[in-house]
Amino acid sequence: MKLKNEFILHNIGDETLLVPTAEADFHGLVQGNKTVDTIVNCLKEDTTEEKILIALKEKYDGDEADMRADITDVIAKLRAIGAIDE
Repeated sequence: MKLKNEFILHNIGDETLLVPTAEADFHGLVQGNKTVDTIVNCLKEDTTEEKILIALKEKYDGDEADMRADITDVIAKLRAIGAIDE
């Protein structure tokens, strides 16, 4: 899976914004934190949930189950707005 080219990632301080281009069907902003930033950055290349988990574990200390839940949640939301290529 990979982030579609119709979405651009912007970082403003500790906040992450995912902005659709004019070609995207979704019209709005997706706002997130540093965890979302890490997940979306992984999605810039073709990846898997396991690879994203490895990236989160390398960057943050935390419970693996919570990280998996975050990944699942973010990916589901990105799929819902049509931001993911399978």
